[in-house]
Amino acid sequence: MATPFPADHPLLSGAFEPLRMECDCPDLMIEGEIPPELSGTLYRIGPNPQFAPLGTYNPLQGDGMIHGFTIGGGRVAYRNRWVRTRQWSLERQAGRALFSTSDPRAHDASVAGMESQGAANTHIVAHAGRLLALEEGHLPIEINPLTLETLGPFDFGARLPGAMTAHPKVCPETGEMFAFTNFPFQRFDATLALQVIDAAGAVVRPASLVGPYPAFVHDFAITRRHVVFVVCPLTLSLERLRAGGPPLAWEPDRSAFLGLMPRTGAAEDVLWFPAPACMAWHLMNAHEDGGLIHVDLCQQAAPAFPSADGTSAPEADLRQFLTRWTLDPGSAQPVSARRLSDLVCEYPRIDERRTGLSYRYGYVAALGGPGTGDMLHRAIGRYDHASGEMRLWRAPDRQAVSEPVFVARSAAAPEGDGYLLVAVFDEARNASHLAVLDAQRIEAGPVAQAHLDHRVPAGFHGSFVPTA
Repeated sequence: MATPFPADHPLLSGAFEPLRMECDCPDLMIEGEIPPELSGTLYRIGPNPQFAPLGTYNPLQGDGMIHGFTIGGGRVAYRNRWVRTRQWSLERQAGRALFSTSDPRAHDASVAGMESQGAANTHIVAHAGRLLALEEGHLPIEINPLTLETLGPFDFGARLPGAMTAHPKVCPETGEMFAFTNFPFQRFDATLALQVIDAAGAVVRPASLVGPYPAFVHDFAITRRHVVFVVCPLTLSLERLRAGGPPLAWEPDRSAFLGLMPRTGAAEDVLWFPAPACMAWHLMNAHEDGGLIHVDLCQQAAPAFPSADGTSAPEADLRQFLTRWTLDPGSAQPVSARRLSDLVCEYPRIDERRTGLSYRYGYVAALGGPGTGDMLHRAIGRYDHASGEMRLWRAPDRQAVSEPVFVARSAAAPEGDGYLLVAVFDEARNASHLAVLDAQRIEAGPVAQAHLDHRVPAGFHGSFVPTA
């Protein structure tokens, strides 16, 4: 029998309160005017546990729920569905949580030792005609793009080494998708497995490379000629775990590293360059500039993980700032870092037609997040690399924003000419809406809003898939 969620848990209440229903809303109420050229579906995904959790709740392992906003003809339809993993199905049958989100040893006895297939809750991307729900510890889960029905795990013809990153990158020039696996086949060493997936969806150039140490690597980047890895000293140690310490710990004395591997080269060609000791969860983009490599990311002085001795970083160190790392591979100099903006921000996105290429505009969720005293973001920012200016749209009071997703006005439109799609949670209504911002004039506020009668729980990432 389902039991109530803890009413005072900060990650299970307010904007994070789970939505306990699936529904279809064929025609949302529109405020303003949806641009007629917008045609496609915004898919968003995040944790939405169907039952009150066992023990300590970790949102990184909460059941994934997909929210689809289908836009066309000036109208917006909405549909949401849980990703039906093995874990979700077994718990639905039992009517209660069986899998602990924080400690496998606390699983219910009926599923002890069973593989859950993960939560499939971190990102959702489309490639080669497939829509994939991603969570980096397990295989992708294929989703029907129209109905949001779960089709099941997808392993690219048994070519994946047990899992895949939640942040693959698609080259706009070749159509190739680049992905990687951290700790392939659950070998908890410094191995990173790279996959190059062609435009037809086949893995064509797998490689296995060795990083500087076993670390939690969440995101990466590509340039026109290179694959770029950022390894930060959030380290994994089974020996530390066996000794009673934290398996993941912050070890800044190890330094961070930037790894550079030629896209057409072999794993042995990867070179590692020391970088400032910091944490970077998400990268905005990377590109080549003459002989230099620029990598733009949201940099954090320290993550919300303890050090090896169990101490925690000061709260202010958890704030993230848009920062540019620059590397001259031909010199002996380490990676340099330059803060681009003093605005606290996260969830960086770009016009993905410029992935791996020189670019001008980047978009972030801002004014909130770790280290600020507010777990939610209250604004959307647009950073202009040409002028160094960060423009800002502040959401109205008691409203919180998601990661912004850019949609070009047309396939031929210049970079940055288009719209930002943002899910907004209104605390006063306990409901959400989809906001459409003109990406060139975000400070003017939404040109349109499509209103729901319920909330879209605060989640992680999303993608827009244009109508074919």
